[in-house]
Amino acid sequence: MKQHVIGVDFGSDSVRAAVIDLQGNIQSMAVAEYPRWKAGLYCDRSHSQFRQHPLDYLECLVQVIREVLQSADPGSIVGIGVDTTGSTPCPLDAAGMPLALRPEFSENPDAMFYLWKDHTALQESSRINEVIAGGPVDYTMYEGSVYSPEWFWAKLLYMLRHAPQAAAAAHSFAEHCDWLPALLTGGRIKAGRCAAGHKAMWHPDWGGLPPQEFLSSVDPLLDHWREKLYTETFTAEQRVGFLSPEWAEKFGLSTRVAVAGGVLDCHAGAVGAGIREGTLVKIVGTSTCDIAVARDLQRNIRGICGQVAGSVVPGMIGLEAGQSAFGDIYDWFKRFLNYYGKVSLAELEKEAALLEVDPELVALDWHNGRRTPFANALLRGAINGLTLGSTPPMVYRALVEATAFGSKKITDHYAECGIPVDTIIASGGIAKKSPLVMQICADVLNKPIQIAESEQTCALGAGIFVAVAAGCYANVPDAMAQMSSGISAEYRPDPGRSAVYAEKYRRYCALGAAAEGLTASPALGAE
Repeated sequence: MKQHVIGVDFGSDSVRAAVIDLQGNIQSMAVAEYPRWKAGLYCDRSHSQFRQHPLDYLECLVQVIREVLQSADPGSIVGIGVDTTGSTPCPLDAAGMPLALRPEFSENPDAMFYLWKDHTALQESSRINEVIAGGPVDYTMYEGSVYSPEWFWAKLLYMLRHAPQAAAAAHSFAEHCDWLPALLTGGRIKAGRCAAGHKAMWHPDWGGLPPQEFLSSVDPLLDHWREKLYTETFTAEQRVGFLSPEWAEKFGLSTRVAVAGGVLDCHAGAVGAGIREGTLVKIVGTSTCDIAVARDLQRNIRGICGQVAGSVVPGMIGLEAGQSAFGDIYDWFKRFLNYYGKVSLAELEKEAALLEVDPELVALDWHNGRRTPFANALLRGAINGLTLGSTPPMVYRALVEATAFGSKKITDHYAECGIPVDTIIASGGIAKKSPLVMQICADVLNKPIQIAESEQTCALGAGIFVAVAAGCYANVPDAMAQMSSGISAEYRPDPGRSAVYAEKYRRYCALGAAAEGLTASPALGAE
């Protein structure tokens, strides 16, 4: 019988599952949007609070697995691999279940998953950076030397400081990508190398997570929390276990189905896209993640989101950078214009594509702060050069250019730090659906951009990891050689537009420097 795996990709807005054969062909696919998230529950955009209820994940997971199995033989499934957003942690009770699944916490946002783009922990990340700056060891040295409010320890400390009921009930705090495989297998949580190394300051140099003395110096509320978590971590191709009888019954699958370690979605997407040395994989969606790998790296790369041995491709060093908002900026502009009626981004894009480059109208892509280079969640977006003649298509194009300029900042930073970028591969919804965005990116970067053929590189990457965990391949590179995506298209830069954009990029950098100089201090920016 032909064997298949299931790759499950939990994104910001929805979950998708794909049945994949061992040559990387997707046999069936299903998507389900999170209903509570779609209704805007538990979120407060004005305070950068973005929480997700665990029932959104669980209900949609059962829905998509059952749907994809309608077109596949359940007996052919040998493994399930899972990727999720991150850092997206949640407080757990003594049984390892999210507090929000208990009746008394079912409507409490602080007992739910703190989505990656939740920035409520701004004060807490500032405190972590302050203590590190005054201490003998930089525990963020492998995470770019700046700790972000998007990451694990800042969110945990926020919960301990601001949610006393949840804090009193919490026995642990776990990433979505670590919790879910444990749930499916009925076993203990095994911390994934990707999330631990890139988001929680885990590193062998200090024996795992940062020492308890350091954590307690950040805030005594963190006393004893190191012992509640983990020391050992696992790469994503390692098997966590097999489906428990409960979940096998829910899905209609066998208890012989292997479950791989959880992985961050952007890392899975890079594997699905066929990452290799010299290649930058851009996962382009609500935000971006810009992933590279290296076989050997004898220095620390400052200003990125981490360099972790065993993340992305086990046996190599995974490097992560990215933008805190990309497609989210276009969505914001649509909602902004929708105040007076329905607006179509597709129509805006058509009109914007007909415009010449306006050297005066320059925007900044910091609507949700800056992730790379050098994380700073206090920064805000801006539009400079508006006149009484500025139109929505003109502003939309300026916002697209801003996101492309943010991408250039990242590729330039990699290059300046000695990480070669010979090839760029883009994947994700925007890469497949927006020729204007991708052409502007190619023109701004002045490099060709290849588009991954698969529309589901994250699910495909999760499938590659579990193909190894299930024993179908010996290692991840072997599985990638057979299963990773091909290339469907390439956008090549136009020399004339690239020259114009080179000058406009200088204006973008100048505007960014001016805006950063006006940024409020962490104390003023809080709450």
